Amino acid sequence: MATVSPRKHLTNLDEWRRLGEAAIFPPDSRLELIEGEILEMAPIGFNHAGHVMRLNHFFSKLLGDRALVNIQNPLQLGDLSEPEPDFMLLRPNPDFYSSRHPKADDVLLLIEVADSSLAFDQNQKQRLYALHRIPEYWLLNLNDNCLEVYRRPHGELYEEKTTLRIGDSIGLSQLPGIVIQLSDIL
Repeated sequence: MATVSPRKHLTNLDEWRRLGEAAIFPPDSRLELIEGEILEMAPIGFNHAGHVMRLNHFFSKLLGDRALVNIQNPLQLGDLSEPEPDFMLLRPNPDFYSSRHPKADDVLLLIEVADSSLAFDQNQKQRLYALHRIPEYWLLNLNDNCLEVYRRPHGELYEEKTTLRIGDSIGLSQLPGIVIQLSDIL
């Protein structure tokens, strides 16, 4: 008797969007498509939500028209991934991305805020963002009260990782002249 191993069904963006249009998932579902897999994300807690709101408030005032602030909206990465990062700074776009979702080339800075999702964001998300050449990925690590900064994507990794804490400051690699005190966002 031949044995048959179960196969995982991976989906692509076209099928993923058709599932959404067909209302297959409950409206309050927190789902992301990551490398062809539909993943259920943890609910957003108070501390996490407050830090995302702080980032939005801070960067909106700081940057004006130099970049678009994007909060927890889809980012198309190839044909198999559409995560919803907590925070992105995007290149200005005349239609504010109303005709398509942003892609990796549109991203100036991507930030994930992590508490319960820390290991996932440090591993799978970091790998995904490096593979798609997101130039600068910040992980606001609420568990250790620090900011992990990843730069210079190369293959599945970032060649540069720096950990910063309150009292430190950082410049944005894609927006020269902008320096941020960590106390403003952490």
